[in-house]
Amino acid sequence: MTARPTSQRPRRSCLYMPGANTKAMEKAKTLPADVLLLDLEDSVAPEAKDTAREQVAAAVKAGGYGKREVIVRVNALASPWGREDIAAAGAAGPDGILAPKVESAEQVRALDAAMTSAGFPGEATLWVMIETPRAILNIAEIAAAANGARLACFVMGLNDLAKETRARAGADRAAFFAAMSLSVTAARAEGLSAIDGVYNDIADAAGFDAECRQGLEFGFDGKTLIHPSQVDVANAVFAPTPDEIARARAVIEAFTLPENAGKGVIKVDGRMTELLHLEEARRVVAVSDAISQLA
Repeated sequence: MTARPTSQRPRRSCLYMPGANTKAMEKAKTLPADVLLLDLEDSVAPEAKDTAREQVAAAVKAGGYGKREVIVRVNALASPWGREDIAAAGAAGPDGILAPKVESAEQVRALDAAMTSAGFPGEATLWVMIETPRAILNIAEIAAAANGARLACFVMGLNDLAKETRARAGADRAAFFAAMSLSVTAARAEGLSAIDGVYNDIADAAGFDAECRQGLEFGFDGKTLIHPSQVDVANAVFAPTPDEIARARAVIEAFTLPENAGKGVIKVDGRMTELLHLEEARRVVAVSDAISQLA
């Protein structure tokens, strides 16, 4: 059984914006981020949750975010605020929600049902944070819950995972290689997007660039961000390069030539090229075209 195709909607840069900060949410309308994550969870103190919820709902209803994907990070369904967050988001109409601390397929189905009850349309998506040991152990089960549910994207929460596992998070993130690889693999098996976790040192531009490139090598579609200064780098790293686009177009063109009709293997620029390379070439071109449409 082959994996379902992943959405080609650009998700290179996924910028967290605190829901308690109305100025930040207004500024987000001018930023070139592919995705805006309007946050009601970690960045909002308990006593500010209700006010932040109202502010996020008002911002989403007001619109003005253009082609950016707008996702509301809600509090956990079992928390005192989760169901109210989902209800308010459903009335406001974002593109979807991001749920924290998801650890099972049962939780995915419960979130999906809560979104339906809140009035979310069928095309609204569910994103989930992968940030606990149990989530990693159940990662295949969680991904498989996409069958019949709105689940569309995994978002790594490596800060929480480090706390829960007591791992020493070095610059190379070696302690998380298994978790990252398992998450991407499970996501791809079910046609989900996968987004890398945040980089905490805003002042370390070189370190951020290196971590973006590492995330790309692992197969992530993009990276979650904590500051607008990180957007341009993420957009550049997670976009196909001009050489990759040119190669992809050459592969597609070569397979359309009459002499290559019906062939499973051909040569393109001296390289053995199979149908799997054609499939990847089409993906690269689709991603490139989707990025161009954001401009």
